[in-house]
Amino acid sequence: MVLEGREMDGIGNTMQKKAAELERLAEVLVTGEQLRLRLHEAKVIKDRRHHLRTYPNCFVAKELIDWLIEHKEASDRDTAIKIMQKLLDQSIIHHVCDEHREFKDLKLFYRFRKDDGTFPLDSEAKVFMRGQRIYEKLMNTENSLLQTREEEGGTFERALLASEFIDWLLQEGEMATRDEAERLGRRLLEHGIIQHVSNKHHFADGPLLYQFRMNFRRRRRLIELLHERSRCIPESHDSPFCLRKQNSDGGNTSFLSVSPTKEIKVVVGVRRSSLSSSCGSSGYYSSSPTLSSSPPVLCNPKSVLKRQIVGDAVGWGFVVRGSKPCHIQAVDPGGPAAAAGMKVCHFVVSVNGLNVLSHDYRTVSNLILTGPRTIVMEVMEEA
Repeated sequence: MVLEGREMDGIGNTMQKKAAELERLAEVLVTGEQLRLRLHEAKVIKDRRHHLRTYPNCFVAKELIDWLIEHKEASDRDTAIKIMQKLLDQSIIHHVCDEHREFKDLKLFYRFRKDDGTFPLDSEAKVFMRGQRIYEKLMNTENSLLQTREEEGGTFERALLASEFIDWLLQEGEMATRDEAERLGRRLLEHGIIQHVSNKHHFADGPLLYQFRMNFRRRRRLIELLHERSRCIPESHDSPFCLRKQNSDGGNTSFLSVSPTKEIKVVVGVRRSSLSSSCGSSGYYSSSPTLSSSPPVLCNPKSVLKRQIVGDAVGWGFVVRGSKPCHIQAVDPGGPAAAAGMKVCHFVVSVNGLNVLSHDYRTVSNLILTGPRTIVMEVMEEA
């Protein structure tokens, strides 16, 4: 069954209430798991003895704080304590004897609950963990599920065909029946893990295309746990999807940054579409402008340039700000965007073939976030 129009709006209103909570949960789970794996690899987590008793798979709080500072995950010991307290509050870690509810900068043993089987698997956590496992399976195995596909005249990279995805879930033993697999797909979409390529439909067993919205392999900075974020791009130019090489002390970075003082006049021919509800900044269904693929009429551009940017493990290396049209506010000199010729003060004309001249930076950023790793952008300079 495909839901559209008013039905989708109703779903959007309900899901937006949970969006911020789910976002925080996802970030804590994924960030905590990435830290756990790194600490195992660095041998910070290991079996330890105290008073003739062995405590398996644990770490010493004081040593961990040293490690966080050494690896520039925290600027000082107080910040490191706050980060780990966040993980403790979310039941990601705990004191080995559950005697301390505070994370202390002492020679105390703590352990990740996933290492001793005590992690509380509520329904929300299960969805994210299932989504992460499926994502890793798809990334680590050779299959033809993720490929460039077309739907309604649009081309989408790394897209899944819903019916083939369900076939794969059954083949891999993830689900026993097609109905169960379809329900899983709907849960993944409702939690912002996957989405319909043009945000028109909920998940349904059929010929519709979907993409992973959440990149579980993106390297999360632990400091992000201390900042409450929604799926919208924050007002500061520390954008989580594109900035690279951020200083842990929050001081000056090597980014070139500027805010244009001129305005560029644009006349845009907007083609109406049947899309009545699309994915807003929260990642769930809400009312937002319809992106148009109609060519714009530019009044005074000096030049229009096409830039193809291949993202790396931490993003694309630029920041979008402003509206109608939005502009490139900052570029990392050592990042993919700079290598592709992106410059500050460029105005954004289109992203992956979609005209975005009439949209603000939140819509454009969301389009980049949910698109393929390689993005094609048209930009123009001031006259």
